[in-house]
Amino acid sequence: QPHLVQSGGGSAQPGESLRLSCAISGGLLDYSAIGWFRQVSGKESEGVSCMSTKDDSKWYSDSVKGRFTISRDNVKSVVYLQMNSLKPEDTGVYYCAAVSPFGAQAMCAMGPESPFFKSWGQGTQVTVST
Repeated sequence: QPHLVQSGGGSAQPGESLRLSCAISGGLLDYSAIGWFRQVSGKESEGVSCMSTKDDSKWYSDSVKGRFTISRDNVKSVVYLQMNSLKPEDTGVYYCAAVSPFGAQAMCAMGPESPFFKSWGQGTQVTVST
C-alpha cells in the first residue's frame, strides 16, 4: 500500500485560511485520483475535494466551492488543499486519500469503505471557532 503523510491544519478563526498537505510515496501516477475527505463527530467521512492525476478534472462539494482549492505537485508528489474564508462548519478531521481507477467526481462520491481506495493519510484536525 502507498504511504500518505499529512501536515498542516490546526486552529483558525472564521474568515482565516489554512493549508493542508499530503505527501504520497511512489508518485501520483500509480493512482487515478487523489482528494480530501472530512469527518465530523457522529458522521461518515464526506468528500470535500478530489482531482484527477491524469488531467485537470476537479470536484468540490457545494459547501466549500469558491473557498477551497485543490492542487498537486507532480514532481514532489504532494497534494494540497488551500482553505480560505473558513467557517465553523469546516471543523472536522481531514483525510487525504488516493484511488484507482476512477476520476475526481466518482472518488469524492465514494464511501470510505470502498475497495477502490488504495491508501489514506493519518488525518489532521481543523478547528474553526471564535
